[in-house]
Amino acid sequence: MIVRIAGEDQFKLEGDAQVRLQELDEAVLAAVERGDEETFERTFKELLDFVRTHGSQLGEEELASSDLILPPADTTLQEARENFSGEGWLPD
Repeated sequence: MIVRIAGEDQFKLEGDAQVRLQELDEAVLAAVERGDEETFERTFKELLDFVRTHGSQLGEEELASSDLILPPADTTLQEARENFSGEGWLPD
């Protein structure tokens, strides 16, 4: 799976990393639905950090279509509310 963090880079996640990515996505979604800003900020940061640390960064010469595009790190709870599909950022 290729994940892009908007304003940053693309990362390739494989195997079990995709399972954890799904769990973190669901935790972020739950925080958005509750309007829990503190939990949103913490879990969204954790999601982005997970992608950065467990994904293999693609080089600039490796152009690939992204399976998932995450918003930039400075996304607020309000912006997430406006942009969430209601099912998280991950496709089914």
